[in-house]
Amino acid sequence: MKRLASALLAASALIACAAPAFAQADPVESYCATLGEADHFASDGYPLDNAAAIIRQDRANFHQFGVRDPSDENDSIFGRKANRARLEQMLRNGDISRSAERAIVRGTPDICVDVYDDFINVTLL
Repeated sequence: MKRLASALLAASALIACAAPAFAQADPVESYCATLGEADHFASDGYPLDNAAAIIRQDRANFHQFGVRDPSDENDSIFGRKANRARLEQMLRNGDISRSAERAIVRGTPDICVDVYDDFINVTLL
């Protein structure tokens, strides 16, 4: 009986710890964009070699520099430099497939981004 009670207590603790990750079912923002050639280079010209940096540069190009691809959509989150600075960590906390990462680094795909408070999920269109 003690084992059963301990197992139930442990399971309850695991569920309680996991609950915040599922508490926010709807994104606070969603947008789609084309990750064009300009998005693959940092503002000072060096090439970017990871998906998170390229997505961040896309938002800097869109909001700060006015460099936009025809299908780029606006968002209300990454217009602030401080929020763009968080983008890479937000992607580490979120979800992106390996195939999407490769497509972003190797090409100019269209993506959609779902933005939550502390993470983002990225998918290819």
